[in-house]
Amino acid sequence: MAQKQKILLILLPFWTPLIPPMGIACLKSYLQGRGYSVRGVDANVEQQFREVYDNYLARLRAIVPEGKQGNFDNIAVDVLQNHMNAFIHSQKPEERFELLKLVIGKNFFVYAPPEELECLDDLIGEFFRRLEAYLLKLVEGEQPDIFGVSVYKGAFAASLFACQLVKERFPGIKTVWGGGIFADQLALGSPNFEYFLERTEGFLDHVIVGEGEVLFLKLLEGESLNDPRLLTRAQLDGEYLDFQGVTIPDFSDFELHHYPQIAAYSSRSCPFQCGFCAETVNWGKYRKKEIAQVAEELQALHRAHGRQLFLLTDSLLNPVIQPLSEALLDAGDCVYFDGYLRAAPQVADAGNTFQWRKGGFYRARLGIESGSPRVLELMDKRLTPELIKDSLSSLAAAGIKTSTYWVVGYPGETEEDFLETLGLIEEMKDDIYEAECNPFRFYLTGQVKSDQWLSTSGSRLLYPEQFRELLVLQTWYLSDSLPGREEIYRRMARFVEHCRRLGVPNPYSWQDIYRADDRWQKLHPMAVPPLVSFQEMGTCVDECRNLEQLQLCLPMFQDQDDFEF
Repeated sequence: MAQKQKILLILLPFWTPLIPPMGIACLKSYLQGRGYSVRGVDANVEQQFREVYDNYLARLRAIVPEGKQGNFDNIAVDVLQNHMNAFIHSQKPEERFELLKLVIGKNFFVYAPPEELECLDDLIGEFFRRLEAYLLKLVEGEQPDIFGVSVYKGAFAASLFACQLVKERFPGIKTVWGGGIFADQLALGSPNFEYFLERTEGFLDHVIVGEGEVLFLKLLEGESLNDPRLLTRAQLDGEYLDFQGVTIPDFSDFELHHYPQIAAYSSRSCPFQCGFCAETVNWGKYRKKEIAQVAEELQALHRAHGRQLFLLTDSLLNPVIQPLSEALLDAGDCVYFDGYLRAAPQVADAGNTFQWRKGGFYRARLGIESGSPRVLELMDKRLTPELIKDSLSSLAAAGIKTSTYWVVGYPGETEEDFLETLGLIEEMKDDIYEAECNPFRFYLTGQVKSDQWLSTSGSRLLYPEQFRELLVLQTWYLSDSLPGREEIYRRMARFVEHCRRLGVPNPYSWQDIYRADDRWQKLHPMAVPPLVSFQEMGTCVDECRNLEQLQLCLPMFQDQDDFEF
């Protein structure tokens, strides 16, 4: 293909717009550096779509009693996604209502009245009418050669709809999919994946699974591939993206005022293999950039966009956080960073966390998962509750926000194990900025322990086979494993109520975040600035570099030996 093609890359609703689409920004930067014209679009931030999303969740919330809502915002996405799938695959309302009633029952264990099902269905219909008009205007205006979609769980139905529409109205445009959904619900080799390929053959030209830059370029340049429709890491013969040759992500197409922070990365994949995770399965071997390169990229992004707060999308920051915080402390401009961290001896060291705080470390996102040593061992987390507690205390004493993530109902979790989780949260409540729980989710393939669970527990379809054509994505659960699915969701509701009683938040809206930040400021004298402090474009927050002076004003820390100065 001698002539460079014009590429339109899009992320469709619904996906929480915490950061602008990182995958699209990386692809745009990589491909434009090789002469291609690329436009990135994030339809998530379009108010017309968020309005439908908010109305749908509000209507659904009214159906579910508070005691059964659990982590409502996350569970509701499962209902929404399945409903959207059914809507685009069925012209019969009664068929959709039957499935929707079942989906709500299986996720919230309540009965949904027919009139409520109809209202929810009307909202989904309105969403797809708006999406069709939006897409036609966009594609007609751009007239791309390639229509590429970055797909995640919540955006699956909208992405299917978009490619069908584009192929129907503009048959000459090539359609391409990539994204995080191929790490779980559409894991390579799973029944869902094979069925998906079959169902999309008429309107989806290419599927890229895994790290996309090199594979996308090979597709565009017409290189000979074993399967030109399905491109995977296996076709690269061990070739990985050379981090030294990449430029910073290109966010120039996005309206950055919609996002609390922008993104960067210092590594890909993960040095660990937790049983329920698919990170290493998707990305392959763990690789990281040179620290000087990461610091320079953050400085460049800060200068280009006037933003100080970054989410580093690495699976874990542990291998880089010490040298990165040192490099940023010495850098010209002050920037702050947020990312995923593993509880570890280095994190439990208060001297370390104070230095990280000075270097701009803003929030630690910790996969705690459980407070039970037995469950942590089953997960192969290589953690103890004591190390978790020491890590939380060390981070919180330095003022760093601690967002904690928990898995409820891991195979083998007993009531006693679950109570240990609640007990740990209660003991550490003042050192936990937020606590988010999710149910254990099982996939036939893609997780480190998928095969092991299948051989010992067996699996069962959550929704009958008769609905497969409507859903495309089937959901399985472990049939002979405890706790059972209803008990898992019951425990989630108890988890949420426990945190509510303790005052430990799980913020989703700006109002929730404001209250959570206010609580953190009152609990910790060295608390990082509230998120709203970073929203003013062009403002400069640099309090982290003055923390030594602040420390001298807080002798209670020295008296209590919280820091080893």
